[in-house]
Amino acid sequence: MLSEDDHRKAAEAILKAERERVPCVQLSKTFPGMELADAYRVQDLWAEARIANGARVVGHKIGLTSRAMQMASKISEPDYGRILDDALYNDGAQIKAETFIKPRLEVELAFIMGEDLAGPGCRVHDVMRATEFVVPALEIIDYRTEVPRAIVDTIADNAAFGAIVLGGRTIRPFDVDVRWIGATLSQNGIIEESGVSAAIMGHPAAGIAWLVNKLHAVGAGLKKGQIVLGGSFTRPVDIRKGDVIHADYGPLGAIGVSFI
Repeated sequence: MLSEDDHRKAAEAILKAERERVPCVQLSKTFPGMELADAYRVQDLWAEARIANGARVVGHKIGLTSRAMQMASKISEPDYGRILDDALYNDGAQIKAETFIKPRLEVELAFIMGEDLAGPGCRVHDVMRATEFVVPALEIIDYRTEVPRAIVDTIADNAAFGAIVLGGRTIRPFDVDVRWIGATLSQNGIIEESGVSAAIMGHPAAGIAWLVNKLHAVGAGLKKGQIVLGGSFTRPVDIRKGDVIHADYGPLGAIGVSFI
């Protein structure tokens, strides 16, 4: 484990990179002894600083939900980060590309909690019962560290969260089979990606159950009204200024945003 002073130095490096839009040296290089617990502590300190400056936590994101991504990162489970209210956009938004360093976009589902949910022992059916709505969503991922990155770099960097876009239809979790929600992602009129929600750990609520149990280990849980991004079911697509994005979820509606 690193010292608390090193944790604070690492968090400040992420904050500076975020402010200046210039990636910092990988924390795994600056602090070669960094472990997963250190990385989550750095994320905590980053979040505390952002909240002190006026941001508010409105939910959580889950990343690395696919087996392929876990193998690439040399870990056996997903990771998680916070969603802040100043990084929340609606369908039809015009988003300034310069807000990010090197943004990429993923197709996901967002779960809106209808009640508090805590571990231990949380399972998929607990998540479904506690969810009020499921909403199509896009996640903009962005990294504040240089490449190549270790998993501790990603976790400390708020699990590479950049922003979230909510849109499409608001549905009750049992009104559709949430395992088989399909979507296509178009960039400037060309379909670049497609996928189905069962690709998220077999069930998009599985990652949320995992998150609830992980949060229990640090004395936390999900709160009523919070937004939880369940993980991507498409490959990330690079985004540039001038891009127009359209994600079509079929009967669940669509999301359209542009980057200016």
